[in-house]
Amino acid sequence: MATLAEPQQDYSILPDLPADVFTAPLKKPAHVGDDWLEPAQTDYSSEDHQVWDDLFARQMEVLPGRAATAFMDGLEKLDLGRGGVPEFGKMSEELGALTGWSVVPVPMLIPDHVFFWHLANRRFPAGNFIRTRETFDYIQEPDVFHDVFGHVPMLTDPVFADYMQEYGRAGWKAMRYNHLKALGSLYWYTVEFGLIEEAPDDIRAYGAGILSGPTEAVFSVEAESPNRIMLNVDRVMRTDYVISDLQPTYFVIESFEDLYRQTVERDFDRLYRSLGPSFTYANTAVIDVDNVLHRGTQEYMMRGGRGSGATPI
Repeated sequence: MATLAEPQQDYSILPDLPADVFTAPLKKPAHVGDDWLEPAQTDYSSEDHQVWDDLFARQMEVLPGRAATAFMDGLEKLDLGRGGVPEFGKMSEELGALTGWSVVPVPMLIPDHVFFWHLANRRFPAGNFIRTRETFDYIQEPDVFHDVFGHVPMLTDPVFADYMQEYGRAGWKAMRYNHLKALGSLYWYTVEFGLIEEAPDDIRAYGAGILSGPTEAVFSVEAESPNRIMLNVDRVMRTDYVISDLQPTYFVIESFEDLYRQTVERDFDRLYRSLGPSFTYANTAVIDVDNVLHRGTQEYMMRGGRGSGATPI
């Protein structure tokens, strides 16, 4: 475990960000402190609660049989369909009793080092706002539906919950080597867009970016266009990714124990010393070391993707 985590780091306090670490600049709102936590959860309107309910209902039409069993079990354990945006305090009590995690409100995307610190302390930062009817189908910045519906059910699984904490601890090592993009790629292809092989020919989604949207929930596990490749951590951390469209490639794990083992037992110091400053592989690439479950046609991407109106097949 010490190979991924940063054992000398004191996670009880938020450390200063070293000046020589390269991170995306974000302007902190005046009303939040260095931890970026909101004073309270938003007092959502009746329309906001209805948006949540409609989003929830839409996802429940497509997720059964496509979402990981652990995710569906987490939805039930937390009763996220009880009506309206969940209250973070009550949800945190329930989640805390299961795996020791809590959910905390933040105003927007937060800096990497703050995000890592919260994860290392088993706190999941969730956007303190919900999309509008005008942005119902697609929103660029993750809102409370993506963060809570997409991410939080997986935190009821003990092994995945431990993986997320270790990821937070690993962030400090990645920053020291200035390889946040590489570690971000691992997050992208697991926590956001990961698939799991629950049985032969039974591939399901556990990534929040898939589970919080209806199109990708189907595309990721059924479409002919994308590659589906068994996870190799070294390869994934050298692979580019697309933010504003469906993924050309998905990586598949055997189990959450396998995901934990592949990361926590990896010597990341050695890996970071071998990485270049940019990605090695395109997000469509299939290379000789890949264990390929499905080699995609890439038709959706070659037709121009979302911007062209191409059908996601």
